[in-house]
Amino acid sequence: MSTLHDPIKDGLASGWKVSGGVLGPLPARIRCDVAIIGSGAGAGITAELLARAGLQVVIVEEGPLKSSADFNQLEAEAYPSLYQESAARKTADQAITILQGRCVGGSTTVNWTSSFRTPPATLAFWRQHFGLDGYGEDALAPYFAQAEQRLNMAPWTLAPNENNALLRRGATRLGLPVATIARNVKGCWNLGSCGLGCPTNAKQSMLVTTIPAALALGAQLLTETCAERFELANGRVTALICRAVEPNGALAQTRRAQVATKIIAKHYVLAGGAINSPALLLRSGAPDPHGRLGTRTFLHPVVMASGIFEQPVQAWQGAPQSLYTDHFLHTQPLDGPMGYKIETPPLHPLIFASTVPGFGPGQHALLKAFAHTHTLLALLRDGFHDDSPGGRVTLRGDGSALLDYPLTDYVLEGARRALLSMMEIQFAAGARQVLPLHEMATPYGSWQEARAAVAALPMKPRLLKVVSAHVMGGCALAGSARQGVTRPDGLHWQLDNLSIHDGSLFPTSIGANPQLSVYGVVNRLAQGLAARLGGRSVALA
Repeated sequence: MSTLHDPIKDGLASGWKVSGGVLGPLPARIRCDVAIIGSGAGAGITAELLARAGLQVVIVEEGPLKSSADFNQLEAEAYPSLYQESAARKTADQAITILQGRCVGGSTTVNWTSSFRTPPATLAFWRQHFGLDGYGEDALAPYFAQAEQRLNMAPWTLAPNENNALLRRGATRLGLPVATIARNVKGCWNLGSCGLGCPTNAKQSMLVTTIPAALALGAQLLTETCAERFELANGRVTALICRAVEPNGALAQTRRAQVATKIIAKHYVLAGGAINSPALLLRSGAPDPHGRLGTRTFLHPVVMASGIFEQPVQAWQGAPQSLYTDHFLHTQPLDGPMGYKIETPPLHPLIFASTVPGFGPGQHALLKAFAHTHTLLALLRDGFHDDSPGGRVTLRGDGSALLDYPLTDYVLEGARRALLSMMEIQFAAGARQVLPLHEMATPYGSWQEARAAVAALPMKPRLLKVVSAHVMGGCALAGSARQGVTRPDGLHWQLDNLSIHDGSLFPTSIGANPQLSVYGVVNRLAQGLAARLGGRSVALA
């Protein structure tokens, strides 16, 4: 793969304006039309559209600029260099592990490519409860379609790997519907290492699509650069203060690196991702008259069950996610008992060993059966019930972000039902043993034994294994300042020249993998922003 075309290396050689880290010292002062904080899903879409509109754009990214030449499919390299806190970011009580990207392209560089439009029921809930009257299915459809075209999103047509095929086999035997997932790939090699960075540039992440497009039009990119705080005056952002960071995210210690970079822009776009975007506003002392900033932060808390099969599963290879069932999202009202979406995750040795429960001989037995292990995950749809208010972003003493997300009895009961659903599917698919990922669980040899055992397990934080790769909310859109941080057009309610363009906008969780929701919503917001700033009329595709 070392002979593959590398668009990042080619772009740098062509004269892209990139600095930070090994790419050179940061400038002390920058003036531009628009400063964008972040380079992930929302930032990438915004950067391309505004650059195409003829505006002078600066992109600020805390993580490094990596390319396909760096993606060696090695977990020990990928997690420290591409993820927030080396893929070990946790909630305040240590009960939930959160996977978020920290590199150019953000989480789009390391996600598993699953692409879903925002469910109509979610949009209807937003209109009813948050005054988002313009967020109907028909109004957003053209913006989703543009994103799908730009990023080559289409249902996966190759045969699913065995990990996904087992989901379909078990669900079909139980009479549950299963559908194919759309993926944003072009010429995919079906390797299965999407979460470690795509070594063939097939994944149509922001790293190889919108960020290069913006840079080719003259945008400037600052890498390994922390957006520390906004300077504010008279209801406006007057400057963005940034500092160089080391590859691991710590503030750089050299004398030159300790000098702050000041960016003065006509307009600012905050797109650092849920958790990081609210944290920047908190560090800046942004106005929050109704106490909404950082609240209602959602995670799609994920619980998992692993089954051992006679045949090899080899869940590390093939498209990570190609099939799903939404059956359990529709078996109760949207605001009733918690619903959940069932999918499969890829399995890689390091992340598997750090997630499964137990130690010593018990864990050794699990690892010995790794090649025969199949796992299902359930995305719990949070944010639609009074007992699922999500979490709150706060700051540690050093100013870094921390999410406090209480796992309420309502969420934990949803987790119990999800574990039961997944285990029943796995036994129906032919599993000889199934283990719910819970510290007090053991492998069970039959559905009857598993059902009785899980019904008796205490569902408590840190006993139940919970992870998340979907962080949403904290700067919610709302039709009134009383209900949210951000106006329906993406502008901050109290700061006239600040827009928010990332997953922190969502007033609830999505109920599906959220990347296309970010692309579609931000596509609409960025086109509107380009027009307001006097740029040329643009469309994503």
